[in-house]
Amino acid sequence: MVQDELTVRRGTPSLVAPARETPRESKPLSDLDDQNCMRIYLVGIYAFRGNASKQGVDPAAVVRGALAEALVHYYPLAGRLREEAGRKLVVDCAGQGVAFVEADANIALDDLGDVRYPPFPRSEEFVYDDHVYMANLPPDLLLPEIIGQPLLYVQVTRFTCGGFIVGTRTCHCLTDGSGVAQFLKAVGELARGADSPSVPPVWSRDIFNARQPPCPSFPHPEFQDPAGGHDRLMSTPPHELERVEFSFGPEAIAALHSRAAPGKKVSRFDLVVACLWRSRTAALGYAPGDEVRCGMPVDARGKRPAAFGREIPKGFYGNAIACTVACCTAEELCGRDLGYAVGLIRDAKALVTYEYMQSLADRMVLEGRPVPEAKRTFTVSDLSNVGLEDVDFGWGKGVYGGPPMNALYQLPAAPPSSGGARTTGARRRRTGPSTSPGDCTERYMKEVEALTTITKLPTESAPAATLRARY
Repeated sequence: MVQDELTVRRGTPSLVAPARETPRESKPLSDLDDQNCMRIYLVGIYAFRGNASKQGVDPAAVVRGALAEALVHYYPLAGRLREEAGRKLVVDCAGQGVAFVEADANIALDDLGDVRYPPFPRSEEFVYDDHVYMANLPPDLLLPEIIGQPLLYVQVTRFTCGGFIVGTRTCHCLTDGSGVAQFLKAVGELARGADSPSVPPVWSRDIFNARQPPCPSFPHPEFQDPAGGHDRLMSTPPHELERVEFSFGPEAIAALHSRAAPGKKVSRFDLVVACLWRSRTAALGYAPGDEVRCGMPVDARGKRPAAFGREIPKGFYGNAIACTVACCTAEELCGRDLGYAVGLIRDAKALVTYEYMQSLADRMVLEGRPVPEAKRTFTVSDLSNVGLEDVDFGWGKGVYGGPPMNALYQLPAAPPSSGGARTTGARRRRTGPSTSPGDCTERYMKEVEALTTITKLPTESAPAATLRARY
């Protein structure tokens, strides 16, 4: 394949500071921002085709200029993190700048193949990182390299066809997926000639701080070791894991709906996650009494203020997510109908109120910022309404926007080569790659097929990212 011939030549990295003077101050992060599990960088890939109206315009120069303007409004992103007593994180805002590098590829964007869907080919070539860090598994998820480092890394890679890719690494302590999308949309607006972002950024990190005194009011089982034996998946060496693609078209969703909640309104997300959680559990062969979980980071921005308990300010770009888990035994999950799993998922998501998030912040402070337990936990993040795919730097909407590697996705229609049930018009499909021990893959597929009509997709045609899953 031509993509195997890809060579990316990076230029000399530099720092991009805010275009104008910004406040010099220290800004504490919230008690949800500085969780240990947030001490990572969120990776994003945004791919754009060439545009005839942009002939002779350098996308790297455009992005760099707009980035400097955006940092005037989002100036904490140009700062540096430091730790205070109790490992509390604070942003020192002094206009230090974000890391930026230009690069050139020796092929056309189309030579990468079908880049509409993850995993994005050769993604490591398009994302810049000037330091090496390792994310240890819980409970030792400590990444001191975020201290004193740039909070945002940007690489713009030009292709021979006029297309380009913007690759980003953004410190999760500063923002979540919705915050990243808000910032990059602002950069895009400024690149297209706006005087200021249409949505002014809001800091307000104090709304997600622990109460005084801290008093957790929920049990938060996600931080506790689940009852039962070992986790087959976690004990399987990476080289023994297989990647499997599932496609859930309209017929499949209808079949799941008829099994889970005939005549009732249920989201596609809940149906697909219930199907995969149950099928995965059965395939991995857990003992009947083993506790199994489905973890879901829930974004408070999507909650109605009356139900959530307060309004999240429009423009808030900090972490407004809380993880909740649906819990039961393997026997209960696999022995009851699909509606049971859907009910557990819905109930778990409904737990996330403002009081729940305050309780989570309280727990972080009291217990030294524990990390959610991954054992026998199937964790899925819904990114369908985040808007990463809507970023536009002036070349039009991209052909790809989001994390380079994911596991559950939603897209407007099936690609012609998918082999799945066909869709037309605005009909939507849920699809998802998943990993499984090699000797469990066939069972996993059969379990899913028993619940719905399903199509195995080739890995190279996995559809576009809006939902993220971890195993």
